[in-house]
Amino acid sequence: MSHANARLTFHGRCLLVRRVVQEGRPIAHVAAEMGVSRQCGHRWVARYHEEGWDGLRERRSGPRSSPRRTPPETEQRVLSARAELRAGPDRIAQATGVPARTITRILRRHHVPPLAACDPLTGQPIRAHRHSTRRYEHPAPGDMIHLDVKKLGRIPDGGGWRVHGRSEQARGRGIGYDYLHTAIDDHSRLAYAEILTNEKGETCAGFLTRAAAFFATHGITRIERILTDNAKNYRISRAFQQACATLGARQKFTRPHCPWTNGKAERFNRTLATEWAYRQPYNSNQHRTDAFGPWLEYYNTQRPHSAIGGQPPISRLSPSS
Repeated sequence: MSHANARLTFHGRCLLVRRVVQEGRPIAHVAAEMGVSRQCGHRWVARYHEEGWDGLRERRSGPRSSPRRTPPETEQRVLSARAELRAGPDRIAQATGVPARTITRILRRHHVPPLAACDPLTGQPIRAHRHSTRRYEHPAPGDMIHLDVKKLGRIPDGGGWRVHGRSEQARGRGIGYDYLHTAIDDHSRLAYAEILTNEKGETCAGFLTRAAAFFATHGITRIERILTDNAKNYRISRAFQQACATLGARQKFTRPHCPWTNGKAERFNRTLATEWAYRQPYNSNQHRTDAFGPWLEYYNTQRPHSAIGGQPPISRLSPSS
């Protein structure tokens, strides 16, 4: 296979050499008709004279030796930390002392799949992923708050199938769901969440009021916009509309069937699923619930966030708040 930036394939190089060496045509003329420079033509002809036809084959473009390359034992330490933490370069850098950019190169070199493509419990790749470079961020805290609800199957006492295996898949069937209501500030990524029993409009309205009080204690005293999906509990609930009006916030909705429009809430849901909900097998629903508060505090105050320069969300708010 030719190099990604090569103008000629192996067949094209052979054709150039034959026209010059065997047919006696000028290198400049042959190079021009094949779309390469005269210097390039001279290089391939010279390599043919030195090494024969094998000299026209593809070669590795990198150096023969890399004395400054990361030592193998350091690379193995990074790979082990990735497998254990199942986290991004910033957190691995804190755990290993290796710079985050070096970690990125190591993971790419070893073809480690992105976290989004991996099972959060085992770390094994299970899905394809989609990447979008289109991003936005509001300039000040409170300019927009993203809301969403994530359903989580309740865990029976003694643990569910993640503890006992798929052969016990009937465990927990029919015991219902927890509804994880989340609110995240667009600018700072500061998050507030509660585990509630349903997702009705009145419940969402009460959650929004408590979320606004939480943000106010951190200096976000004014909420300009509330962004949600098009669920009935947000769009047509009078209780929720009244809660938005009381806060003086304008309601905005995502494009239908386009969950990535509310990407920051969706990304937060994925993070909490990976790092809390499915991070380990839990022995009961209460066991998982008890672990949520400390994790959310860690997310807001300690966990490095790649979208804000590797700093925790609290760092984007005024120190006096």
